[in-house]
Amino acid sequence: MAISVITEKNFNEEVVSSGKPVLVDFWASWCGPCRMLSPVVDQLADEISDVKFGKVNVDEEPGLAQKFGVMSIPTLILFKDGKAVNQSIGVVPKEQILALLGK
Repeated sequence: MAISVITEKNFNEEVVSSGKPVLVDFWASWCGPCRMLSPVVDQLADEISDVKFGKVNVDEEPGLAQKFGVMSIPTLILFKDGKAVNQSIGVVPKEQILALLGK
């Protein structure tokens, strides 16, 4: 499944109005740990169909990072019905992301 690029402009459409939970990866291109976590998120997006996956580049969308209190990256935030319900900070194993998703 494709991973959506989430911006302030499309946040309501992609996350708030999504009919399913959305896991959002807050990252930056210069962040080594982000580059380590990204393939794991990509793999999960291919394996799990009942969760939508999105990425927010914090350099391009600082307002979204600030809105959700993202102080360290990578940060994963799970949204349900448009509300942040769970999060993980730093590089974590696939099993921990699955637990975050309730899988």
